[in-house]
Amino acid sequence: MRRAVLVIGATVVGLVGVLSFHTSPSKLTLGALPTGAASRSTTTTAPTGASPPPTGPPPPTRTTTPAGQVPATSPPSTVAPTTTVPATTRSATGPSVNYNFGVMSVTVTVSGTKLTNVTIASLDDGGNPRSQSIDQQSIPVLEQQALQAQSANIQGVSGASYTSSGFQQSLQSALSQLGFK
Repeated sequence: MRRAVLVIGATVVGLVGVLSFHTSPSKLTLGALPTGAASRSTTTTAPTGASPPPTGPPPPTRTTTPAGQVPATSPPSTVAPTTTVPATTRSATGPSVNYNFGVMSVTVTVSGTKLTNVTIASLDDGGNPRSQSIDQQSIPVLEQQALQAQSANIQGVSGASYTSSGFQQSLQSALSQLGFK
């Protein structure tokens, strides 16, 4: 009997604690999500006044010789011309995927055989603050993983398994549209 009184008392105290707990919605917007390469790209430029690197074969070099002898010149080194196939840049957008907390689609850009950019084309999480918070933290990581893997074979983000799965599905479909593996 004594044990029952303790269990009931502890249950009442726990229930009061749960019922008195109040949450407040966080104020997050999707406008804070970085967009593709604009947030990650860095541009390096030569300082003003710097001369461009020389092009073409180097000038012949002369060696010093004793008086009366003809100086020898070394032949200029030749560089074999390289032919490069111009890389074609193509983009595709994957279908909208329902990932249990919203709908998203992914856009990919491929240059030749290299995945160059991955961005979110559309994202609708219904205004759920928790989902917005997860998306803001996980989507930049997912984009980076896709660029590093050069495929849709990504690890995903711990704590964002639904978002990771939806991202991966739309990414794979967009890559398949481009014939990219």
